[in-house]
Amino acid sequence: MTSKESPENNPGLVTSPDAATSGFFVQQANYRIKDPKATLDFYSRVLGMSLLKRLDFETQKFSLYMLGYTDIASAPTDPVDRAVWTFSQKATLELVHVWGTETDPDFAGYSNGNTEPLGFGHIGICVADLQVASARFETLGVQFQQKPVDGNPAFILDPDGYWVEVFDLAFVANVAAVAG
Repeated sequence: MTSKESPENNPGLVTSPDAATSGFFVQQANYRIKDPKATLDFYSRVLGMSLLKRLDFETQKFSLYMLGYTDIASAPTDPVDRAVWTFSQKATLELVHVWGTETDPDFAGYSNGNTEPLGFGHIGICVADLQVASARFETLGVQFQQKPVDGNPAFILDPDGYWVEVFDLAFVANVAAVAG
């Protein structure tokens, strides 16, 4: 029996990647944000991420905030070395703040991808215990798109309305038992 991941079950799948792609990895997902103060609070206090690097682009009037779950104790102190170190980390968030959006009364915000126009869906955060994490989110006043009921993961909303799926490995095992 062939697995669901086999080439026979996945037309177009290349199982021997080109050697030229050796060393490629997913480094970041990018969000545009309105207010860095609110968003940094959410990702650092609520989700426990660290600010790996901040880059300010004076002439273009925007900042990048690179966040992740990497231990920053090992981060270089030299700004250039720290930038290179940051961009060598896997699975980070790159938050882009265009200066002035946080105080612009006419700024309507960005599309989160889950309303028209549809597109980007969410990021996923694996936690040790979904129920414990969700109870903590409730205590912190985090807005839920979906609470973890009936075997489903939680979906919480960041300050810009982006969805964050929250699940634990027990949830993954249950899903895999049904969906294979």
